[in-house]
Amino acid sequence: MPKMCALRRARGSVLVIFLLLHSATSFYLPGLAPVSFCEPGSVQAGKDNDVLPDCKSTIEMFVNRLDSVESVLPYEYKAFDFCTIDSEKRPSENLGQVLFGERIEPSPYKFEFKKKQECKHVCTKAYDTTNAQDKGRLDFLKKGMLLNYQHHWIVDNMPVTWCYDVEDGQKFCNPGFPIGCYVNEAGRPKDACVVNSEFNDKDTFYFFNHVDITIHYHVVENEGTGARLVAAKMEPKSYKHSKVEAPDCTGGPMDLSNKFSGEFKIAYTYSVQFVEDKNIRWASRWDYILESMPHTNIQWFSIMNSLVIVLFLSGMVAMIMLRTLHKDIARYNQIDSVEDAQEEFGWKLVHGDVFRPPRKGMLLSVFLGSGTQIFLMTFVTLFFACLGFLSPANRGALMTCAVVLWVLLGTPAGYVAARFYKSFGGEKWKTNVLLTCFLCPGVVFADFFVMNLILWGEGSSAAMPFGTLVAILALWFCISVPLTFIGAYFGFKKTGIEHPVRTNQIPRQIPEQSFYTKPLPGIVMGGILPFGCIFIQLFFILNSIWSHQMYYMFGFLFLVFIILVITCSEATILLCYFHLCAEDYHWQWRSFLTSGFTAVYFLIYAIHYFFSKLQITGLASTILYFGYTMIMALIFFLFTGTIGFFACFWFVTKIYSVVKVD
Repeated sequence: MPKMCALRRARGSVLVIFLLLHSATSFYLPGLAPVSFCEPGSVQAGKDNDVLPDCKSTIEMFVNRLDSVESVLPYEYKAFDFCTIDSEKRPSENLGQVLFGERIEPSPYKFEFKKKQECKHVCTKAYDTTNAQDKGRLDFLKKGMLLNYQHHWIVDNMPVTWCYDVEDGQKFCNPGFPIGCYVNEAGRPKDACVVNSEFNDKDTFYFFNHVDITIHYHVVENEGTGARLVAAKMEPKSYKHSKVEAPDCTGGPMDLSNKFSGEFKIAYTYSVQFVEDKNIRWASRWDYILESMPHTNIQWFSIMNSLVIVLFLSGMVAMIMLRTLHKDIARYNQIDSVEDAQEEFGWKLVHGDVFRPPRKGMLLSVFLGSGTQIFLMTFVTLFFACLGFLSPANRGALMTCAVVLWVLLGTPAGYVAARFYKSFGGEKWKTNVLLTCFLCPGVVFADFFVMNLILWGEGSSAAMPFGTLVAILALWFCISVPLTFIGAYFGFKKTGIEHPVRTNQIPRQIPEQSFYTKPLPGIVMGGILPFGCIFIQLFFILNSIWSHQMYYMFGFLFLVFIILVITCSEATILLCYFHLCAEDYHWQWRSFLTSGFTAVYFLIYAIHYFFSKLQITGLASTILYFGYTMIMALIFFLFTGTIGFFACFWFVTKIYSVVKVD
């Protein structure tokens, strides 16, 4: 099955993930059962002439949105004036697909199983540059070629790939292919124009108006009749066609000078052939795509190296903390006389102030509630991804799962926010619940709405339809908000959190702090170690989002998630201990910000990634990139900050509960 691809690559790396994946291989995922194909007119029968489940003879090709690494704006297939079919109903899309701008439509490309076809005519498009409408459509095609927009075709829920040679004799299978290319005024070929030496005219566009499609199939012998498709590969070509109305796939490349004026016709054609492949089974048909992805072979060593370093550092931090604390507690508990008690120093001195409510307790409790919601959503989503339910074959499932979980986890958010707000001595419970419901989600939605307006203004397929926007608001207001109120009700109903030591009425004066124990240096240093354990995975995640590469390494991502939680916790606890030893008892906000500062490093890395790795051009695409990046940074800030606070809260409660206090 598709989910087994990641398993084969990571075999032996993570035993737990292996077992989880292995346990999920005994059944087909919903909607991902294999489809059998037979030759048209053939009679398929099994033992005792029992008729077996239906075999399809027609293979349908679906087309998805077009996107580019040079632009954040995806466009629907119809936007580029290609061959379309209006009589068929488009397949329904889930919430995740809509949010990512996927728009899958039926196409006029249809094949009969095992029927070879040569230079099959699909349609002819005519343009007249003197006509404003025709000129606009042709200019849009030119813009698509300049920005290297790519087709994404789908056969039997598999991407149609363009495989070509790269360095060191490796093959790269791209799940998309360009609509055309451009040779600039200096005669330098751009993007895909390097594949053909005939693409050499200056200031000229070349259209890929023909595709050679090869469909690989595997005959199933023990499970029934028919065959299953295991790969669909294609090669884009450019033909001028000697006869446009009756194309013969001859002549030079289909070119168009940038200065051309007059009438112009493009004939779209395809050829298809079928090849039996006995080596590839249906369960592993995604392997050839994932194995060919760039940097895939290198990253496993890098990730494992990063994990080993982080685990070593975490072990060192834990060992130092345990040994030092053990000595402190033993020394404090041996003090008997008043004279010795007066010579106390370190973190025991602030026992009467360590649980003093922080300033802006309302805001902190709201952040903790939202952070808890995000943490649980991430954990459950990654767990399902490890089981294979959110594989690349299950389109849009990852985002759909995350959104639905966020909506359903309103209760823990309300409960945590209310519980801590009450322990901070707050009494404005209505304000607390409303802020938990609307502050952080409202900021994210406002940013998303502005980005959606830009996408709508640019005519992009990623612009969310009005109906979907209403549906998301309905999920928020009709499900998430009531669940948050329910959680807050139970949170306020419970008694306040009992602390192991009493709080003094008069606050203790905090002595002058050294540079390293002041708030800002500690907060800045605290985010370095957590960021160090995720930045390699971050590169591949950003690649999957902005460079349109498939991400399937959920086993390693789950492991990195666990390491991130441990590292955030230990780094925050260590700094919290140093500050308490320096008699600074303002640990609540500091613990949240120390761990949350990892999001600032994430933001800096995202800016570096934009300028060093991406080729994005245009003001709209730049605004969209940084707009979406700010959403991710805010979510990451709440996520990591909450981890730091809870770790520090547990640590402070623990150490003050085992030491004797008069």
